[in-house]
Amino acid sequence: MNTRLFRIAAWLALAVIVFATLSPIGLRPQTHLPVNLERWAAYFLAGTLFGLAYPKHIIWAAILLALGAVGLELAQMLRPGRHGRELDALFKLGGAWLGLGLGWLCARLFKPG
Repeated sequence: MNTRLFRIAAWLALAVIVFATLSPIGLRPQTHLPVNLERWAAYFLAGTLFGLAYPKHIIWAAILLALGAVGLELAQMLRPGRHGRELDALFKLGGAWLGLGLGWLCARLFKPG
C-alpha cells in the first residue's frame, strides 16, 4: 500500500469515529465487545493508520488524535442521550497513541511508497 491510501484510510477511520461518537446511541455500530475495548480498538486502528500515513508528522498526529478523543468526549455532553467521561477519553488516548507508535514503527521499517 502506498502512503496516499493510508492517508485516505486514516481520515475515513477518524470520520467513522466521529459519526459513532456523536450519532444517536441507536445508530452506533454494535460489535458485542465491551465498550471500552471497542473504544480502544477504534482509536488503535485510527492511530495505526495515522502512524503509517504520516510517519514524519507523528507529533502532529498524536496531538490531532488527542484533541479528537478529548474534544469528542466533551461534545458528547452536548448531545441528548450521550455522555462524555474522562475514563472513556483515557481508553481512546491509549489506543490512539499505541496505534500511532505501531504505525510509525511499521512505516519506518517497511517505508510504504
